[in-house]
Amino acid sequence: MTDNAPAGPPPAASPESSGSAPAAGAPYDAVVLAGGGARRLGGADKPGVQVGGRALLDRVLAACADAATTVVVADPRATARPVCWAREEPAGGGPVAALGAGLRLTTAEYAVVLSADLPFLGADTVHRLLAALRDGDADGAMLTDDDGRDQPLVAAYRTAALRGALADLATKHAERAEHAEHPEHPGHTEPPRHAEHRGLTGLPLRRLTGALRLTRLTDPLASFDCDTWEDIAHARARIREHGHVLNEWITAVKNELGIELDVDTSVLLDAARDVAHGVARPAAPLTTFLIGYAAAQGKGDAASIAEASAKVADLAVRWEAEHNGGGSAPDAG
Repeated sequence: MTDNAPAGPPPAASPESSGSAPAAGAPYDAVVLAGGGARRLGGADKPGVQVGGRALLDRVLAACADAATTVVVADPRATARPVCWAREEPAGGGPVAALGAGLRLTTAEYAVVLSADLPFLGADTVHRLLAALRDGDADGAMLTDDDGRDQPLVAAYRTAALRGALADLATKHAERAEHAEHPEHPGHTEPPRHAEHRGLTGLPLRRLTGALRLTRLTDPLASFDCDTWEDIAHARARIREHGHVLNEWITAVKNELGIELDVDTSVLLDAARDVAHGVARPAAPLTTFLIGYAAAQGKGDAASIAEASAKVADLAVRWEAEHNGGGSAPDAG
C-alpha cells in the first residue's frame, strides 16, 4: 500500500523554538532516506531486500508508524503503509541533500530521521529518542553503535534547528563553490533554488551534525544497519534465533495479511499446547484457526481471541479427562 503524495511544499509551520522542550507525546514527522546507490551491495535494491519476510524499508516504516507524516526520500514504490514521496535534485545527491528534500514536506516540531536499512529498529527506540529530545535542550538525540560511532540517520531532531543548520550549510557551501568557479566575480550569486540544491549535494552528514547540539544514546542493536551482504546474512540469522523467531514470524504474517491486531501469542500457544496434549497434535493448528475465525465473528479484537482461547482450553481439559476415565460412573441403581 502506498500513497504517492505530491512532493510540493508543506503548509507554513507554526513558529518553533530550537531550545523549547516538546510536550509529552508531541507529534512528530518521520523522514526515511531510501534512495542511496547501495554500492557495497553491488547496486542491489537495498530497501527492498527482505529480512524476516519483510522489506527493510517496511521494517523501518513499522518503527515510525505513529508519525503524523512519513516522508520517504526515494523513487516511489509499493510500501506496507501510506507515505509521502520526495526526491533530492539531482537524484543521488547524497544523504544531506536527501534530508533537505524530505524535510520540506514536514510540518511537525520534531523530525525523526532514519535510514531504510535498519532491520532491528523498533518503535520503542524511536520513542526513546523523542523522549531524550523532549527532556533536554539539545537540537537532536541520536544513537551511537557499539563502537561509539554516531548514527545521524537513527535520530530525532528539532525541526527548526535542523532546517536552520541545513540552510546555513547550503549557503556556505554554495558560496565556496561559486567563488572557486568564478573568482573574478566574487559578488555573483545563483538563483536561490539552484543554490540550495547545489549547496547540499555531495556533503557528508558530519558537516550537518557538527553544527548541532546533540544528545547521544547507545544502542548497538537498533543502530545496526545493513551495508553489505554479510550484514544482511547476520540480520537474517539473528531473527531466526530462538528468542526472536516467534515474534518475527507473527509480525511477518500480520504484515502479509494486512492485520494490525495485537495478539497475545502466549494465550494462543497455551490453547494449542492443551489441544495437542489432550486431543491430538494435528488438532492444534486447526484449532487455532477456528479460534481466529470465532474471534472474527465477534468483535475481532484481542479480547475476543482471549475469550475463544479460554473456551477451547477448557474444552481440551474436559476432553482429556473424559479420555482418561475422569468423572463419576453413572449410578447403576
